[in-house]
Amino acid sequence: MAYGQKVFKVRNGKKTTKFTWRCRYKLPNGDWGSEPGFPTKAAAESWGEKQEAAIEAGTWIDPNLRKTKFGTFARTFMSARKKRGRTVGTRWDNLELHILPRWEHTAMGSITWFDVDTWQQSLPVEDVRRGHCVSLMSTIMTAAADAQMIPVNPLFARRRTRDTSDDESTPKEPKLSRAPRPEDAILLAERLGPVRGLHVLTTAFCGPRWGEGLGLTRERTLLLRREPWGTGEFVCPILRITREIAEYQKRGPDGERLGYVLQEEPTKNDGSTRDVDVPPFLALLLSYHLDDWPYERPFSTSTGKPWRRGNWSRDFRPACDGRDERAKRQGVSFRAEWEPILPGLDMRALRALHDTLQSQIGVKEPLAYEAAGHRRPGIKRHYQKPTPDMRQERLDGLEDAFRTAMASLGMKTLWGRVDLVKPPKEDDHQNIAQTISMDEYRGARRVPSPRSGRHYRSQASG
Repeated sequence: MAYGQKVFKVRNGKKTTKFTWRCRYKLPNGDWGSEPGFPTKAAAESWGEKQEAAIEAGTWIDPNLRKTKFGTFARTFMSARKKRGRTVGTRWDNLELHILPRWEHTAMGSITWFDVDTWQQSLPVEDVRRGHCVSLMSTIMTAAADAQMIPVNPLFARRRTRDTSDDESTPKEPKLSRAPRPEDAILLAERLGPVRGLHVLTTAFCGPRWGEGLGLTRERTLLLRREPWGTGEFVCPILRITREIAEYQKRGPDGERLGYVLQEEPTKNDGSTRDVDVPPFLALLLSYHLDDWPYERPFSTSTGKPWRRGNWSRDFRPACDGRDERAKRQGVSFRAEWEPILPGLDMRALRALHDTLQSQIGVKEPLAYEAAGHRRPGIKRHYQKPTPDMRQERLDGLEDAFRTAMASLGMKTLWGRVDLVKPPKEDDHQNIAQTISMDEYRGARRVPSPRSGRHYRSQASG
């Protein structure tokens, strides 16, 4: 039974006649709990009776836990909830740069949605980063509710207020002046050379993410998909995406910086692990590349190591944005001028080009989501599955898009050495077994390098 107890104030080491009331109440383990600071005995006893009623109902929250500082629990949360390396780094960046400076010493039980919503509007960052910060705070508060530190998460399912001032409501300049085209990918690939160029074409026509492309190995490149199709069999080359290369700032259990790492990891989710059908022209180019490339990873540096983003950008950005001519002088070689292809173009935009092409050629939703590595929302993902007809339709559409782009550019070869001869197309897909194999592609004529007699080795560095 809860009861009130007088607590006399002390001044200069001596007890005075002034006092407040402290509540004493039974804890779930049978010990006596204490809560001071009540003005009257009735208020103390009423508060204690409510605590004992909540304890009996199993809904009690320890008042001492409600006083836990947000920063203290956030560090506990980060050490307990393991995520992929790059996700951990991004979370720590948001905590250290934006969240903890405002909320580190705030008691969990005193955080309100009004205060959080007001704070996020004042953050001097882009709106999407504000959303990430609020989302991370909400995730931590939900974990605190699960740990019975607070009764509920006050941030759950709340809609942020957007800043509608003139500066924020003014439309932002688009990163790209227009949407990328297949012609842009081909021109960029031609300019970068066969090794880097193949990475560009694979991203534009198969859609792997940056890390997924780097994570491909020989044993997962140009495998064959085999499925029954009518009275025959559907066979096509695939890229098996199960791993990716991640580059990020590694963090210790308490958020300490341990330096940047570049390492292989599983794909980000189950939807990202997939087999992507490869159109014939790209399968042909990849087969030549694998013949000549001496390293395990098809898309790597000239020494076989995974690309770092900064190193990749040194050649990729000038190829997209253009560069000035550099005259030859002592110790410096001549460098030709490059006209811009599409300023601002990046690998993410090339991945988006693949999905745009899928929409343009009418790829059915089950296959479009699968090829892009996206998890299709809704119940339909359990009912609708890709069929060989859908797969052939996608391959034909991507092949035609590539051929049309080559024709519009007036190009018949890539890198001056590969003559792309279009393989014959069967008229009756249902009655003839389709075998899109490397043997068929090798029937196309290849033009060897005049210097090395090989197809790609002389330009391995791009």
